[in-house]
Amino acid sequence: MGVSELRQLDAQFRDSAGALGDLGRDLVRAGVLSHDDATLAQMVQDHCDAPLARVLDAEGLVNPAELMAAQARRADATVIGADELARGARAVPGTDPRHLLKHAAVPLSGPDGIERIAVADPESRRALQTALPEGMADLPLTIAPRHTIQAEVANLNRATLTYAAQARVPEAESFRTWRNTPYRRLAITLAAMAAGLVLTLLFPTAVFAVFAGWAALTLIVSFGLRASALIARMTLGRVEDDRPHASATQKLPKVSVLVPLFRETEIAHALITRLTRLSYPKCLLDVVLVLEENDRMTQQTLAEIDLPPWMRAVIVPDGQPRTKPRAMNYALDFCEGDIIGIFDAEDSPDPDQITQVARRFQAAPPDVVCLQGILDYYNPRQNWLARCFTIEYAAWFRVMLPGLARMGLAIPLGGTTLYFRRDALEELGGWDAHNVTEDADLGFRLARHGYRTEIIGTVTGEEANCRVWPWVKQRSRWLKGYMTTYLVHMRRPRLLLSQLGPWKFWGFQAHFVAALSQFFLAPFLWSFWLVLLGLPHPLDPLLGRGVLVGLGRLFLAVELLNIAIYLIAVSGRYHRHLMAWAPTMHFYTPLGTVAAYKALYELVFAPFFWDKTSHGHSLAHARASAKGALKRRFDLAGIQLQARHERF
Repeated sequence: MGVSELRQLDAQFRDSAGALGDLGRDLVRAGVLSHDDATLAQMVQDHCDAPLARVLDAEGLVNPAELMAAQARRADATVIGADELARGARAVPGTDPRHLLKHAAVPLSGPDGIERIAVADPESRRALQTALPEGMADLPLTIAPRHTIQAEVANLNRATLTYAAQARVPEAESFRTWRNTPYRRLAITLAAMAAGLVLTLLFPTAVFAVFAGWAALTLIVSFGLRASALIARMTLGRVEDDRPHASATQKLPKVSVLVPLFRETEIAHALITRLTRLSYPKCLLDVVLVLEENDRMTQQTLAEIDLPPWMRAVIVPDGQPRTKPRAMNYALDFCEGDIIGIFDAEDSPDPDQITQVARRFQAAPPDVVCLQGILDYYNPRQNWLARCFTIEYAAWFRVMLPGLARMGLAIPLGGTTLYFRRDALEELGGWDAHNVTEDADLGFRLARHGYRTEIIGTVTGEEANCRVWPWVKQRSRWLKGYMTTYLVHMRRPRLLLSQLGPWKFWGFQAHFVAALSQFFLAPFLWSFWLVLLGLPHPLDPLLGRGVLVGLGRLFLAVELLNIAIYLIAVSGRYHRHLMAWAPTMHFYTPLGTVAAYKALYELVFAPFFWDKTSHGHSLAHARASAKGALKRRFDLAGIQLQARHERF
């Protein structure tokens, strides 16, 4: 609740507020803040883990310059401008600049020869004692805007911070070593292809039998995993009811949300509109729009938007690899929050989502360091591909992921609606900048280090990729990331086994090996339709017709199980219109096989290439549909929400 909501309360309730603090009294005395507004801001501050200055700035009650002047008077400090800060700011050898970014502090050498330290918040001096060399934190203070200080620190330490962003994860747990042996990788690939071709020419039936057998085996494993997850999901409700709940009297924590943007000019305005709907107290909300240095168009678009005080842009220096995780690693140290969240450019989160997340973290055990929300699509009626994508996401986020978590298995994370305890995220080194599915990788790194992820029943709407080739490109990136994640974590299988334990280790194997095998070997499984249709099959010379019919029936049983999962996933009130489309998923999944072979090619020849997904197509579709139908109701961001998002 913010000041605008408190204004609606009656005067008797406002009169129950406590006495004003020193800063509030100073501002009222100076005539820059009314006594009523100071009282309301004090009431907000009493329920939030934020200083009064932050409340006043986030609510727009005091001009930032006047607020800094008041803080400076109380701290016996001076206020410094951007030009003077740029002239005097200096780097500190031997000091990690990420600490300076986090606390928004930078040492100054003034023209008078006196050294000072510029800070955004005088209260941060205590935290700087361990971040700076001895005695430096005790230098005279000067006050400057947080974003100005961080910009100077970033400029002074550009090379160091750029390198840290791409090498933050320890090398033993990173995919970056893959770049060290390109010629060896190519030689092994060509040798494997040549051997496969020779064996196929010499023993075609045997080769077909090997691949078909492996496909059938992984199909059985996949069948067991899906069936178990479905059963576990059905028992989840009772477990959620038994979870402890946070006390409503606990102060809410500060939350930072990273929103990576790259060439998102079409959707930037809609994004800002959606984020303003978040009901979390704005004094505790720190939204960081992460932009690439060479993406001038998106920078220009955001420069034309009047961003609220709790939302700001961070420019990531150009470097390699040019990936989303590298950008998030760089921006992480600019964040203010104790909880770090991730949104994508096209996301439309539940308004109360961050409140739910904050309260759950307050009640959860310390080893629960990640909360994964449900992802849904807001344009399922756009075409058949959008419908199928929505059904697939519903099955994964509403059935499979909760079931796998309920079974005690480590789970691959989705790329958005993720929230982390900041200290654990920094301990693990953030995201692997060289892995194009950094979310799945991070999910298993968390598990390897003894941490847990919970699924939380809050929903974020996304835009379904509803064009065939863009869908294939997006899915190929995900599958390439799955392959790289498996290769990284299986470098030392014994270590992985000891860290995960047998149950999670074999769950890891079942998930990755079965999923990748099913995509790559799907054509061998499709061949069993020949048996069910009474037609000849390539394995007739090796296997009796009864065995082939049995395998064909297994294939059909798995298809029926998948359809059942899809039907359950979309059987809720707001997704029922998709139930009739569930059987058509059989014709949707072959697209994944096309994407898998593209991913395999890129793993060899372009392992770090980020095949970006373009957004905003539903906006154009909505505008086109609105022509001639002016009475049709649209949301504030220009997108009609075609399916409301129910929770578990």
